Amino acid sequence: MPDGFWLCAAFVLTVFGMGWLALAMDVHWNQVYAGAARSRRAAIISRCLGYAALTTSLVLCLLADTATMAALMWMMLLALSAAIITFLLSSRPRVLAPLAVRRANTANRD
Repeated sequence: MPDGFWLCAAFVLTVFGMGWLALAMDVHWNQVYAGAARSRRAAIISRCLGYAALTTSLVLCLLADTATMAALMWMMLLALSAAIITFLLSSRPRVLAPLAVRRANTANRD
């Protein structure tokens, strides 16, 4: 596959990863869901998803280029993604709502 595809996928994963890591924190969760409670399990799952997405993005960068360039590209993607998530949290935090790990309602509806 073309290198551009791997880098685009890595960029998307870094944005998602930073979003999940941000939503794992109570402060940012309250920005997105004002007053809604979040379980500790949801925070742990969000953190694990964030770490997995960032690790996968590093692997995709390594597929696209040599190790030295891939490491540089990955760090630039991390910085850009962190800035994007920061600006979203400060201006439109509800945009991150689809990334939230929420417990499904298990009540029977009969």
